[in-house]
Amino acid sequence: MQPTLTGTTVELRPLERDHVQALLDAAADGRLWNLKLTVVPGPDTIEGYIDTALAGRDAGTVMPFVIVRRDTGMVIGSTRFWKIDRANRKLEIGHTWLGESAQRSAANTEAKYLLLRHAFETMQCVRVQFTTDELNDNSRAAILRIGAKQEGVVRHERIMPDGRKRNSVRFSIVDDEWAHVKAMLETKLGPR
Repeated sequence: MQPTLTGTTVELRPLERDHVQALLDAAADGRLWNLKLTVVPGPDTIEGYIDTALAGRDAGTVMPFVIVRRDTGMVIGSTRFWKIDRANRKLEIGHTWLGESAQRSAANTEAKYLLLRHAFETMQCVRVQFTTDELNDNSRAAILRIGAKQEGVVRHERIMPDGRKRNSVRFSIVDDEWAHVKAMLETKLGPR
């Protein structure tokens, strides 16, 4: 059973099939499906996006969430645990996007905090990784700001929808670092 993760500003709720319109509305805030450095679902791809996420959940390798503003109840984006490897107690946080008006707000920091806390404290992970496009300077900076360490570049790691061979930058936080990262994030987020 996938949990709901509740913070002060946002709540991460399990992604469901009936979130189609809410996700499209969130992605329409900035027409994010037109971005070239990340993949955000649009009207033509939302069904496949949700199907893939739910199939991963059924297989036990993905926990997809919608990001909901607690003050309005509006869906403002999505994120997920994926590449869940229970035997080696590791996973990746990814497929994260927020509508344009929620970007550069506390929403992303708190969502990452909630995910990291669940990964390290409930799932007992020893490693949480992040991967982003080598060209996505904003994403790279955001990942570093939450305390992850850059590990290297994975060349031609995936092919983007426009056919570009993407080099990806890999980051991680390991269990020995979690106490420091948690304290730093809690200071940024304020009283909990």
